[in-house]
Amino acid sequence: MNENIEFLQAFLKNPGTVGSITPSSPELAQRMLNGIEPGPDDVVVELGVGTGAITKYLQQIVPDESSYLGIELDGGLVRSLRKNFPDMKIVRGNAMDARAIHKRTGFGKVSYVICCLPFVSLPNEVGEKILLEVDKFMQQGCTFRTFQYAHGYYFPSAIKLREFMRNRYGKSKRSPLIVKNVPPAYTLTWSTL
Repeated sequence: MNENIEFLQAFLKNPGTVGSITPSSPELAQRMLNGIEPGPDDVVVELGVGTGAITKYLQQIVPDESSYLGIELDGGLVRSLRKNFPDMKIVRGNAMDARAIHKRTGFGKVSYVICCLPFVSLPNEVGEKILLEVDKFMQQGCTFRTFQYAHGYYFPSAIKLREFMRNRYGKSKRSPLIVKNVPPAYTLTWSTL
């Protein structure tokens, strides 16, 4: 199935957990992966894999099966992702359980969390629980990267995410506006490596 149609169907089915009607652009995906060097002891966890718009670029830099873990809530998307990325470990699960899911895989240390979740549209309590899961990885030494759409950058939930991370890990490194994405977006990065 066409990636754009699949993404739109997922959005229409559950707009609260899918933050856009189109997948991330190649320009946003490349910005999200800038400086990421996965390995067996530098595992990448991708939260909110969606249709795999970022995963297809991750696949090019992940050296082996035990260097990547994708977590996606939507069962239909997970089935499609497993078919499209058979060499990538993609599980159906909730980002609020990311640490436990990672632990069950037996994979090495998580050095990168790539987050594609729509914090702007998630309920506050869900967003808070996800950030507490991210915090567990950050305490072990990790880089966390997410993106926020320009039109939602000053929404209360977007500000709350940035404040949560800034209070723990300092100011983010924000990319220039990625105008070739629909809608335009910034990437935000915090690191404890």
